Amino acid sequence: MRLGIIRCQQTEDFCPGNGCFKAVKKRKGVFEGSNEEIEIIGFTTCGGCPGKKSILRAKMLVERGADTIAFASCIQKGTPIGYPCPFHKRMKTLLETNLPENIRVLDYTHDAPARTNAQE
Repeated sequence: MRLGIIRCQQTEDFCPGNGCFKAVKKRKGVFEGSNEEIEIIGFTTCGGCPGKKSILRAKMLVERGADTIAFASCIQKGTPIGYPCPFHKRMKTLLETNLPENIRVLDYTHDAPARTNAQE
């Protein structure tokens, strides 16, 4: 899997993406049970509300080799700030409609909120 991750621009001040990266490395969350090698191609934002730039960002990741686009958990699940994106479904529809058919779109990355080093 060659993975591109799209995160919430509003969340980037609260989370450096460690929960997403750990989920990939430890095969947790949406990656649980996956036996394929996962290479992270890129990690970018949706471009801000209402997420209209998400399709441009996803296409950029695909152009750089991604065959899978995952929305970071901050978008669908609202982690770590507890506010899910109200535009998630529309962004997912845009990606599924405008990306090549062979590109997978994943709803989230990890199940639990990201943890800080102090919590580990």
